[in-house]
Amino acid sequence: MELRYLNTFRTIVAEGSFTKAAKKLNYTQSTITFQIGQLENELSTKLFEKIGRRMLLTKAGEQLIPYIDEVLTSVDKMRCFGTGTAEYQGDLHIGVGETLLCYQLPHILKEFHRKAPKIRLFLQSMNCCDIRDQLLNGTIDLGIFYEDIGGFGANLTTYPLGCYPVSLIASPDTAKTYPDFITPNQNIPLPFIINEPTCIFRQIFEQYLREKYILLDYTIELWSIPTIKNLLKNNMGISFLPEFAVEEELQKGELAKIPTDLADPHISAVCGHHKNKWISPAMELFIQLIQKR
Repeated sequence: MELRYLNTFRTIVAEGSFTKAAKKLNYTQSTITFQIGQLENELSTKLFEKIGRRMLLTKAGEQLIPYIDEVLTSVDKMRCFGTGTAEYQGDLHIGVGETLLCYQLPHILKEFHRKAPKIRLFLQSMNCCDIRDQLLNGTIDLGIFYEDIGGFGANLTTYPLGCYPVSLIASPDTAKTYPDFITPNQNIPLPFIINEPTCIFRQIFEQYLREKYILLDYTIELWSIPTIKNLLKNNMGISFLPEFAVEEELQKGELAKIPTDLADPHISAVCGHHKNKWISPAMELFIQLIQKR
């Protein structure tokens, strides 16, 4: 039984489809189908069944998951066998929220690379909800995200990264023209420039607007925090961001804070992994660097 067949099976489960698994593994669809067919032949059972246009796990496939996880975890342990911490090796997959990747992790990543130059580090800038979900299904090893998203209960082990203030941000001109985001029942002719709908600081401010019955013109959704800041500087609207992401611009007077009635708004960032995940030496080193910051 080939390990790559087991890895292919687990990737299909994590990604939710043969097509997504093929893309993830850089395989053709026919290769994925062949490997699963070989695995089914060796186990003498069907692992997937076609229902409509979707391939779904059979009962046997569902029961196989913990066994495959155990095998793949053991293989990871064997790859580290005998190396201890004298020489870190292998791969480390980490999902990180964009603001945290840009403004909180660079010095940690630099130190990690210095101490473990042979580790192949796979970093993905991701939405925090996707990070949580991929930690839960085992697609990534570690996640750096805002724990305020919730939805993981006791299934993840987390380590605090920091608690950060968030503020309503605009250019000085915009803040002077529209200084009142406290009085309820207003229509303010400004766009809200922010990340996607599942962004936690977007959700906090949109809830505030609903409670205040404050209406804005429209929302501009962007993934890039630097682009959001450039639009703000050019009087294009307002945003609600962690202060660490705009600290330099606030100090230079390029951006300004607008008061709100939010009571001490903060968001908490954590480093997390699945509670049942085997902690490889590389993971342990990264967690230590997070805790020492």
